[in-house]
Amino acid sequence: MFVDTHTHLYLDEFSSESSATVDRAISAGVRKMIFPNVDLSTVYGMKALHQKFPENTYMAMGLHPTEIDEKWEEKIAEIKAEITDFPKEYVAIGEIGIDLYWDKTYREEQMKAFKLQCEWATDYNLPIIIHCREGLNETLSVLDELKTKPRGVFHSFGGSVEDVEKIRRRGDYYFGINGIVTFKNSRLTDTLPAIGLERIVLETDSPYLAPVPYRGKRNESSYLPLVAEKIAEVFGVSVEEVATVTTANAENLFSI
Repeated sequence: MFVDTHTHLYLDEFSSESSATVDRAISAGVRKMIFPNVDLSTVYGMKALHQKFPENTYMAMGLHPTEIDEKWEEKIAEIKAEITDFPKEYVAIGEIGIDLYWDKTYREEQMKAFKLQCEWATDYNLPIIIHCREGLNETLSVLDELKTKPRGVFHSFGGSVEDVEKIRRRGDYYFGINGIVTFKNSRLTDTLPAIGLERIVLETDSPYLAPVPYRGKRNESSYLPLVAEKIAEVFGVSVEEVATVTTANAENLFSI
């Protein structure tokens, strides 16, 4: 069994086919999937798809860093209300974090929003799903400011051994590995041994970052075994071992 710890099968990219993509994932051995929220517009679709597959899907609630703008405080108040009203529906706060790849305009606001949502995670005893793109220093700075650091995962990790070491100095975090590891020029094959299989969780980040041989196409959770196969190759172990260890990691982190 595999667990896709980060998939957005509820987004418009899947349209009326979203249920079929969940069915295909289950048939491929991906028996558990976590849906992290993006913004206020995605809450309804995420909950609707989860309700169709309550035994196989789980949800996380948060405000994505690229959605932070001049009205971020209004948005985040609505996200908090959702968590307050339905606390038992969510297994994590996410995805949250820092993204300075496209725009640095709201850097300070992103950091404030990230810190606030980390504090929610502590209040609700939930892990965090961290989105970090071109913002590792800012992400670590926020974590350093927290009185209590929540447990969590660095989603879609593609960094270096040095990045792993920096993160580990802040806590014993997990690392979400997806289709990037299958890319020809990916440096993750050199980084994975520094992480160790015991701190890896699998993800697809569907509909993005499809693994080889589907690179450039729409990703979906049924492709997750391809990620596991590449990780098994790097560690010199069986796919079954990768499935067993990463599933246990995911179940432990998210209490699922």
